[in-house]
Amino acid sequence: MITALAGGVGAARFLSGLVKLVDPKDLTVIGNTGDDMELYGLHISPDLDIVAYTLAEIVDEAKGWGIKGDTFQFLDALKRFGCETWFNIGDKDLATHIYRTTRLRQGAKLSEVTAEISKSLALETTILPMTDDKFETHIKTKYGSMHFEEYFVKHAFADEVLGVEFPGAAHAESAPGVIRAIEDAELLIICPSNPIVSIGTILSVKGVRQAIRKSKARKVAISPIIGGAPVKGPADKLLRGLGLEVSAFSVAELYADFLDTYIIDVADASEKQRIERLGIEVKVEKTLMQTMADKVRLAKAVLDS
Repeated sequence: MITALAGGVGAARFLSGLVKLVDPKDLTVIGNTGDDMELYGLHISPDLDIVAYTLAEIVDEAKGWGIKGDTFQFLDALKRFGCETWFNIGDKDLATHIYRTTRLRQGAKLSEVTAEISKSLALETTILPMTDDKFETHIKTKYGSMHFEEYFVKHAFADEVLGVEFPGAAHAESAPGVIRAIEDAELLIICPSNPIVSIGTILSVKGVRQAIRKSKARKVAISPIIGGAPVKGPADKLLRGLGLEVSAFSVAELYADFLDTYIIDVADASEKQRIERLGIEVKVEKTLMQTMADKVRLAKAVLDS
């Protein structure tokens, strides 16, 4: 059994290559819910949906999110009422959020609804939210604290990060199946996701990090940093805002208490020895995923670690 900790786009791309090499039924994905938010009265789970849509092969590859071929008449209509429409929700995507919100209001747990959405998409891979409890990621800037999606999408992560907060983290319990998926895994993969607001959120949920430390599984991570910069997103600003250097080494330090093997890009090969001094085996590979062949090659490197 393989268990993967996953954020959004980078993780989804990697996982789409992984399921070409392993039986999807043998894979469990623990997804970040720190990006979850309520907008237009709807519960939106961006990272869970990106992973689900990608594995179902319906994601809009060009955008990296949403459903391919989707339309945006809902948002266009909202604009006529003067509503803010900074978060792009397509019409087909909207159906997912309406269904999720309806089921949650009926008393279902997020983990139950996620399983139902996965079933509707004919997914064989199990997708688990990290927690069923309310958990949000907020970014502190000179303008105050704001939800991560507001910082990321509405403000295009332009502002300097002064800190990161996880409202709800102190009381968040892992969702049913999360700890068991870690304990039963033969291979634990930390996907190439933001180490602070994607993987860091999952690790902050009660019992998760401890379970990973105790697990007898091989633990392999893929660096989300290539050539000293993130491929996409604000990982550099978040690392810098927390007083950390922007490097593959810096990410390795965040995982050093449990990691066995760390895969870095060829552009960061000079960091190999420094990372190895943390007691982590390092493999140097091409980690940029532009084609399906790239994704499969990287997945094979992880499986061979």
